[in-house]
Amino acid sequence: MTPDLGQGGCSALEDSVVIAKCLGEALIKPITEQEDDESMKIRIGLEKYAKERRWRRFTFISAAYLSGFIQESDNKIISFLRQQFLAGVTISVTLRIANLTAEG
Repeated sequence: MTPDLGQGGCSALEDSVVIAKCLGEALIKPITEQEDDESMKIRIGLEKYAKERRWRRFTFISAAYLSGFIQESDNKIISFLRQQFLAGVTISVTLRIANLTAEG
């Protein structure tokens, strides 16, 4: 993730909470026939973590890349749009991304 949104550290904290939750849930469950040992349970927990975080990471990475592209562009049209609209759009998008309750 590029540093253009300043969300790398926050994303890492979110990742740590979600991975702890997924691994904890996986390890607490009793072992079934399909999960013959703890390593299988850990694998299941990690797969759940990857699924849960996939789109949130994609959103952060895409928004950071786009923000960096717009901020560094020398194109006259993009420069005009950046000066007129970027601050409002950036604030709106950042607030929407930060709202964890919107995810479910």
